[in-house]
Amino acid sequence: MTVQDSGKVALITGASRGIGYGIAEALVARGDRVCITGRGEDALKEAAEKLGSDRVIAVAGKAHDEAHQAAAVERTLEAFGRVDFLVNNAGTNPVFGPIAELDLNVARKVYETNVISALGFAQQTWKAWQKENGGAIVNIASIAGISASPFVGAYGMSKAAMINLTLQLAHEFAPVVRVNSIAPAVVRTKFAAALYEGREAEAAAAYPLGRLGVPEDIGGAAAFLTSSQSDWITGQTLVVDGGIFLNAGVS
Repeated sequence: MTVQDSGKVALITGASRGIGYGIAEALVARGDRVCITGRGEDALKEAAEKLGSDRVIAVAGKAHDEAHQAAAVERTLEAFGRVDFLVNNAGTNPVFGPIAELDLNVARKVYETNVISALGFAQQTWKAWQKENGGAIVNIASIAGISASPFVGAYGMSKAAMINLTLQLAHEFAPVVRVNSIAPAVVRTKFAAALYEGREAEAAAAYPLGRLGVPEDIGGAAAFLTSSQSDWITGQTLVVDGGIFLNAGVS
């Protein structure tokens, strides 16, 4: 089936696989043209080909590298002439353990990749296109950013910062650009495998909806937050968690 071109363009970071790829897939399916970024050139190229090389370009680089941020925005404008939507999905979580023993250099790396890179990309798209033409930004946060997150404390802190960054950008960029975030629970990806691998049935049983998330769940949420159906929504964090927070109530 031929998809009608929406006339819109998105830049999605960390999109060679997992949640980022799921978001790219959802936006391409509705007719957007997309630039995907990530560290691995080969993986990006493969992802772009799967998504459709006539509608998708790939720019490899490290998310926190300002030169890469500028290059990704420039390449998007060269290829498609605009950049309506930015989805900040690139992230890292290189450490698992108690926060009392957290290496502060690791904490700095997590913030650099998960938060500072998102701010950098937002600054770039704002200056290059969105300030004059409008659009939307979606930041991929996590439920780890709105609750205590044992053993992934640095990641949780960075995602809490991402949620506050969403508020700051939404306030400053209004009324031209809407800025929202999505806070997923555990999604079945390579990134989150340590949280469920070898015990998926047990992990899924904790969710009222009876399963872990899949990238398509987040893709659908991102598609909504970059659509005209969400034109009166900004500064919000959409929790996509299979109902896991329901279990926090008093039983």
